[in-house]
Formats: sequence, structure tokens, C-alpha cells
Amino acid sequence: MRLATWNVNSIRTRADRVAAFLQRHDVDVLALQETKCRDDQFPEMVFSALGYEVAHVGHSQWNGVAVLSRVGLDDVQVGFPGMPSWSAKEGQEPAPEARALGATCAGVRVWSLYVPNGRTLADPHLQYKLEWLSALRSSAAGWLADDPSTPVALVGDWNIAPQDDDVWDMSVFAHSTHVSDPERAAFRSVVDAGFADVVRPHAPGPGVYTYWDYTQLRFPRREGMRIDFVLGSSAFAGRVTNALIDREERKGKGASDHAPVVVELAD
Repeated sequence: MRLATWNVNSIRTRADRVAAFLQRHDVDVLALQETKCRDDQFPEMVFSALGYEVAHVGHSQWNGVAVLSRVGLDDVQVGFPGMPSWSAKEGQEPAPEARALGATCAGVRVWSLYVPNGRTLADPHLQYKLEWLSALRSSAAGWLADDPSTPVALVGDWNIAPQDDDVWDMSVFAHSTHVSDPERAAFRSVVDAGFADVVRPHAPGPGVYTYWDYTQLRFPRREGMRIDFVLGSSAFAGRVTNALIDREERKGKGASDHAPVVVELAD
């Protein structure tokens, strides 16, 4: 089984590119983040023509997550227990954002996750991010306690660089989100709950990234960040035989600013 995750930064813009990626890598399950569309706008026909079932949640031109599978798509769940809400405007009631979608694919429980950005160290969005991660950690720990034999994968854009070699220059991020102690501690708490980074052993740093900003020639200058991860339960991690970051997908006209991450599982 081949599982991939990709912050596609608008599925309507890149549907054909995603379809080509699926075929080139022979992907069975793909988790997408930042689809940037409502459910009725998702280009499902492109993928159903290739044999994929689609689950998607999106409310507007922001956020949005999906799971595409050609090996079954069962028990679809939007959001996880305790997931906090957010209000984009002052005076507006907080509402759950389209940031988490779970589905079971060939016996593997896959969660496509788009962790809040945090914005700046002084922004309320950072506290929202930390609360969101805390709730995720609690739910994920509960899933393992309920059934430790089920392979569970928490995949997607975590908006955290958990180690110094996950950014090209730590001095650039000295007073920024993504590398702050509270964010890294939140990431570690998910790992400590029983979810291992299954990609790092196959794609060690430094200099190995999944995201490069569009500005300032970040990609050709190799100034990136590793913020997209596949964290797996022991039942999942034990089946991983290989993993890679497809840096080639960041190249060329119309590329997302993220590269997809691919994991191979033994049957």
C-alpha cells in the first residue's frame, strides 16, 4: 500500500497535476490539505475517473482537507472530539474549521490534518493552534487506548518544524512561529502519545524540506522547511518499508509551495 500526503494549495488549480502524481507514484491513498474550496466545488470527477473515492470537507476558499482512496473509504469522520473552533471576525461566533478528516482505507485509519498556522508569537491564532494540537493529542491517545492494533496515521501539514535541521537557518526564525518551544512541545506530545515520525528514518536531514515559500527564490536557493509529516501508531510504523519527499513536485509552473510526502507499507 502506498500512502501520500500533500498540501496542494488549491485543488481546483492543481487537479490535473495531482492526478498525474497519483499515477506516477501509483498511490493508493492520498491525504490533501488546503484544498481551498467548498465540497460542491471539489473536482471529484477527475479522481473518480482514475478509480478513487473522495471524502472532502471545505467551507470556503480557505483551509479544506480530503482523503482520496482506491482501496476503500469507510467510517468518514469530519473533525475529532474536542477540536476547538475559531472565529475569523470579531463578534462572530466561533465555528469548527475544515482542518481534520478521518477515513479508514484498507484497514488503515488515515487522518488528513491541516494544523493552524499560528501566524505570529503574539497572535491569538497561536493559542488556538496549541489548543487544537492538545485536543488532537488527547483524541489520538484515546484511539490507541481503544484499539492499539489498528494502524493509525496522522498525516498532513503540521505547520511546525520540530527540529533545528527542519529549517534552512534557525536565526531567520528566532522570533517566529513554527519553531517556538510551545509548538515543538505540542508536536512532541503527539509523538510521545505513540505516533512516530515514519519518514525521517528514510529521509534524514539536514537540507530535507517539504515547503518553500514562493518569494525570495526560496526554492532554487534551497531555503525550505520540513513541516509536512506522517506520524504513525506502532501498528502503522511497523509496516513502513520506505518513505520519500517528492521535491520534483515543487518545480515548474503552477506548483504548490509544498512537496508531497509518500510512504510505502508492507501488506
